[in-house]
Amino acid sequence: MMHKLHRSQTGFTLVELLIVVTIIGILASIAYPSYQEYIRSSRRTAAMGCVMEQTHFMERFYSGNMTYVGAAPPACPGAVTDFYNVAAANQTATTYTITAAPTGTQAIDRCGTLSVNQTGTRSASGGNDCWR
Repeated sequence: MMHKLHRSQTGFTLVELLIVVTIIGILASIAYPSYQEYIRSSRRTAAMGCVMEQTHFMERFYSGNMTYVGAAPPACPGAVTDFYNVAAANQTATTYTITAAPTGTQAIDRCGTLSVNQTGTRSASGGNDCWR
């Protein structure tokens, strides 16, 4: 009498494994671009904060000196300067513009260069909805 040995199979089949890998790939292809946009948005928000801080500095300087000439706004933290070049431009006795130009991986940001002038007018080269 011959006895058959029955082995219980454990593990996954190749088809099951391919289905799981495909599902993970689809989820990753949807999630990764959203994650990248979130990162760009958080960097943009940090740059906006720095620009507004420098604007406040300029106004305090003007209150004490009645001119914007000679004002040197404080530098932005490294988290901002790693991705934006922030600078004061068009500095005269009565005018100035603070700009934050994206650099490196941030250069593809939809908002582009952010700026604020002495009247508080905020703009972005990619569209004004960026300041909302």
